[in-house]
Amino acid sequence: MELSVIQIGNSKGFRLSKTLIEKYNIKDKVELILEKGHIIIKPISSPRKGWEKAFKEMNENGDDQLLFDDIFENENPEEWS
Repeated sequence: MELSVIQIGNSKGFRLSKTLIEKYNIKDKVELILEKGHIIIKPISSPRKGWEKAFKEMNENGDDQLLFDDIFENENPEEWS
């Protein structure tokens, strides 16, 4: 694919088509990798984005309870002190 380099203020850049942006799920930022004479543009994913809000909602709804006890019947917590 050929792209034109365009003037952006005092810098230069290029535009990605909407199709590429949607296909590769590019949001606000990308990672730029320089490797063996090539420039690689990689979308930055945020796998934990929104977790803080979700955990807060879970706590408010009482959904953040342990699924099983954190100490088992045959476990002696004093062994770890």
